[in-house]
Amino acid sequence: MAIPLVVGIDGSEASLEAVDWAADEAVRHEVPLHLVHAAAPNHEASGLIAAASERARKSAPGIRLSSEVLHQDAASALVGKGRNALALVLGSRGLGDLAGLLLGSVSLAVAARADCPVVVVRGGAEYRNARFGSVGVGVGVEDGEGSGTAVRFAFREAHLRRCRLVAVHAWSAPVGYPEPVPLSGYALEAHRRPPEQVLDDALRGSAERYRHVPSGADLLIVGARRRRGHVGLQLGLVNHAVLHHAPCPIAVVPQR
Repeated sequence: MAIPLVVGIDGSEASLEAVDWAADEAVRHEVPLHLVHAAAPNHEASGLIAAASERARKSAPGIRLSSEVLHQDAASALVGKGRNALALVLGSRGLGDLAGLLLGSVSLAVAARADCPVVVVRGGAEYRNARFGSVGVGVGVEDGEGSGTAVRFAFREAHLRRCRLVAVHAWSAPVGYPEPVPLSGYALEAHRRPPEQVLDDALRGSAERYRHVPSGADLLIVGARRRRGHVGLQLGLVNHAVLHHAPCPIAVVPQR
């Protein structure tokens, strides 16, 4: 049995937009779509599932669809379902989040704890509906092995979407100081290894496998490191920034 793509629903418009995106993605990957609603027992659950199911079938007729209601807190339920999922797909904000929040608390908690990739569906319809053609997928690359899983995920997405992949490696350097200046962090790494070498090393293996994918967005992908000695992932400043501000769907891919 194929591993499903799992989407969390709560009746909010953001979660229904996530259903639209996930339905298209499930067709693209040729996997089932599994809808999950997690909440205390209530009479509205069946109605929410029915509405989301109808929306998924309208977006992707013929999709293999299943659903369930879990009576536990949403973040824990979704993290649990993510242990046997191709990815978890969530809306950027839920029903219970304050109007001033840029990202829903459940989406952030799941992105920080899940074992599988987590896609937070953000942005306007033009971004959610894959309208950017040849430059459709972007991936952030860091030095070392931390981006390996994210890069492989990005190449697979670009391959299935038949679009270009743009890999980005960025760093900061101190400015406004006379030379010589002590370097630290990304600035020191950029001094030791040219950024183009970092990108070449990160992309080489996947680029050989997906030769027809041009590497230079409809989907932005970032990696997440495992914490040493702790359960869960390390969502750094970059992860938080893109989860809160990216104009398009964002995928957080845990390092493996």
